Amino acid sequence: MGNPTEKPLIGVIGGIASGKSTVAAEFAKLGCAVIDADAIAHELLREDAVRDEVARLFGPGVLNARGNLDRGKLAGIVFADAAKLDALNKVIHPRVLQRTEELIAQYNQDSHVKAIVLDMPLLVEVGWADRCDRVVFVECDRERRIERARRKGLLEGGEIEIRENSQISLDKKAKLADSIVNNNSDVSALARQIKEIFSDITE
Repeated sequence: MGNPTEKPLIGVIGGIASGKSTVAAEFAKLGCAVIDADAIAHELLREDAVRDEVARLFGPGVLNARGNLDRGKLAGIVFADAAKLDALNKVIHPRVLQRTEELIAQYNQDSHVKAIVLDMPLLVEVGWADRCDRVVFVECDRERRIERARRKGLLEGGEIEIRENSQISLDKKAKLADSIVNNNSDVSALARQIKEIFSDITE
């Protein structure tokens, strides 16, 4: 578990479109700093060195007319081929983890931060669950998740399945969690659950 001289580290895991970011936002309202691994990855994909490396791996077809990475095309390639997904992860993950380490160190020095939340889809897969003082699994029905993903224009049902097949199963993730929050209701019900978990962590 975490070093007692450091802020509590809270990992948030769950299926695609389960509401992990909403959970992280509720923790933020309670004084937590949130590290969003997807946002870090998106920033990295805009960097010249990363863009060039990805284009070398997957060909110029992953670039749009402006010469920037087309994330939609890239996702279509890597989520249809486990080897290509692994190749992309080898480019992105070390950089995401390095940036995460920097942010954890920064937030540990900030007296206003009560705890640090990791919103990291592959938290378990990269072995970071063991570093967390509390791992929170966001439970949400598959049909509801598919509807949310469609509403946000993210993914269709089949694409969700393909992406989740590249990760550790949700059942295993739920068993690894210290706390499970149910996100099949409204935000106020979710907020109540987060407050309970947070008070337990920080008391």
